[in-house]
Amino acid sequence: MREHKSLFADWDEAAVDPIRDWFVGDYYSPQDDSFTTSIHSWLVKSPDLTILIDTGSGNGKPRPLSPRFGDLDTPFMDRLKAKGVSPEDVDYVLLTHLHIDHVGWNTVKRNGEWVPTFPNATYVMTKTERDAKDPLIGAREKPEGATFPFLDSVKPVLENASVKLVEGNEQGFLPGVDFIQTPGHAAGQMAIRLSDGDEQAVFIADVMHQPIQVYNPDWSSKYCEDGALARETRKKILAYAAETGCLILPAHFGGTHCGYVEKNEKGYSFRPSEVMP
Repeated sequence: MREHKSLFADWDEAAVDPIRDWFVGDYYSPQDDSFTTSIHSWLVKSPDLTILIDTGSGNGKPRPLSPRFGDLDTPFMDRLKAKGVSPEDVDYVLLTHLHIDHVGWNTVKRNGEWVPTFPNATYVMTKTERDAKDPLIGAREKPEGATFPFLDSVKPVLENASVKLVEGNEQGFLPGVDFIQTPGHAAGQMAIRLSDGDEQAVFIADVMHQPIQVYNPDWSSKYCEDGALARETRKKILAYAAETGCLILPAHFGGTHCGYVEKNEKGYSFRPSEVMP
């Protein structure tokens, strides 16, 4: 998927020059002024648990206000099966936030009804996000089409699956799994931190959409609900990543999808992972 550079209102082409050697190609095309944009659903397996972090865009869903996500036919379930995971195997679905491209595979259509895709899973979301996206609560003023992702991908889960509403700052929610509040892009967005001894990986969702934001943390995307708060959150996550050396796994980076943040005299730099996760 491609995204035009208008993703950032503060875009400055000169910002590409210092990182051109690795940024152009895998992440950005000057020929058509566009970014490579992925939509990630992360599979995490331990000896005892199978976890999905976010569920992408889903198939066959009406999206009149976002047609690029509408009526898709993607091999998501085949890819999951190729990893040895059936829908019944998933123990937890951790939803960083409830935007259109993070909740789609929560449900599938059976007999004309949207039903939970993962029947044995506990779906986890923040109460803030649930309330903000519910057309009966925080989204009452939204146009009808804007509420479709909630109605077909969240509401059926709330009604027919095991659901845990959280604050988004829980420590030890599962063994080695913590939540970090990362509001701004979405009101109740949270990051997911995995820890194994001294090693950490943080799934930062949409705190950043493209690695050029590591170098320009004041840039918020046009999809951020609160751009100013998103900037504050981004700077906190960058400082944390640089201090701890954790692997960061954003939801939409092209290239190798993830990498490391390092502090320098000008701010921060990004080192893409050498291995595709």
